Amino acid sequence: MTSRAAVLTVSDRSAAGERDDTAGPVAVAALVEAGFACDAAVIVPDGADSVAAALRVALADGARLIVTTGGTGVGPRDRTPEGTAQVVDRQVPGIAEELRRVGVAETPGGLLSRGIAGVVDAAGSGGALIVNLPGSPRAVASGMPVVLSVARHVIDQLAGGDHS
Repeated sequence: MTSRAAVLTVSDRSAAGERDDTAGPVAVAALVEAGFACDAAVIVPDGADSVAAALRVALADGARLIVTTGGTGVGPRDRTPEGTAQVVDRQVPGIAEELRRVGVAETPGGLLSRGIAGVVDAAGSGGALIVNLPGSPRAVASGMPVVLSVARHVIDQLAGGDHS
């Protein structure tokens, strides 16, 4: 069975139609190439509450892997990690740490990403993995291999799979 994935692009400007979403499609393409069922990215405005609400909708729609792009920096409206923290049951810091390590190898600005990763222990649905990526297409392109390297194992573990 193909796992369902979702991508959320978090950007006030993209949500207002002032800027094209260039990062979300990169994540969607990587997920589809990896065999996940994934629709086009959903664009939501910055802010913890809008992120949390969009994550809950994606979970209700059956997503087992959700990747967010944008809103992970230090700007006044960058609150994607805070919205994600409202939804996840347990953080998985190793994923976020590796994403920052990869990001810093490309640019010192990678140090500024506050993105988190975590799991939702949804009874009956098998749960889900949520990972925050920065909003640049380059950061998404370098981060998706990290996410995909563990995503299926995490999804299997959440469904009660063995540690093989």
